Amino acid sequence: MRSLGPGLGRRIRSGARRIRSGAHRIRLPRTRRGRRRAYQVVVALTVLALAPATWLNATAGPRVRTVADVPAAPVAIVFGAGLWNGAPSPYLAHRLDAAAALYERGTVRAVLVTGDNSRHDYDEPDAMRAYLLRHGVPDHKIVSDYAGFDTWDSCSRAHRIFGVDRAVLVSQGFHIRRALALCTAAGVDAYGVGVAAKHDVTWAYGGVREILAAGKAAADALLRPDPHFLGPHEKGVTEALRQGSPSGAPRSFGAHPG
Repeated sequence: MRSLGPGLGRRIRSGARRIRSGAHRIRLPRTRRGRRRAYQVVVALTVLALAPATWLNATAGPRVRTVADVPAAPVAIVFGAGLWNGAPSPYLAHRLDAAAALYERGTVRAVLVTGDNSRHDYDEPDAMRAYLLRHGVPDHKIVSDYAGFDTWDSCSRAHRIFGVDRAVLVSQGFHIRRALALCTAAGVDAYGVGVAAKHDVTWAYGGVREILAAGKAAADALLRPDPHFLGPHEKGVTEALRQGSPSGAPRSFGAHPG
């Protein structure tokens, strides 16, 4: 191959360096008018990005309470939050502790556990049921929704499949506002218990995730799509609330994917 020569080679290398340098350089507007427009665009984009989170806080914030002062409702809805070796994660265990306390205080008369059972080896509702049983909630007062794949699905199914009109929602503080907004949009009159959580890496991740999830929540509340798995109406909650329900019945297997 013929040599390009030292002069041409230097010019090519110099041009390549300028191209690489320019690729990483952000050109700021040179005029005052241009800078003002750029600032306005940044502000507008920031407002649009934060608008869904602001909506969640404004609409749901006044309905966040504690176990001690939340208004009574027929049902507590506990949202899944992951399993560790088949048992509830610490975050999920704290939610279930709050639900058990609500039942013990008489604030709720039944508990709907909603979570993911899309695989045979992953069953949030059964793990949640077992935990509640160990903490004093009778089996016939626990109803399982095996198709609560996300918050909207859990809220929509609670109303459309299980007939829940009023409920106390139980989740961590960083998630409870989104749950309240979505359940309200789904037709459930709800208050929420925001369970305290240690400010660790999981808590930080959850907070960031909520900002990102707020946009989807706003879209779900506006469009109200069908949940991933709908299925027929289930009587589990109605039976659990019935006075004098016999021990051991019922257990709803609504839309059990497994």
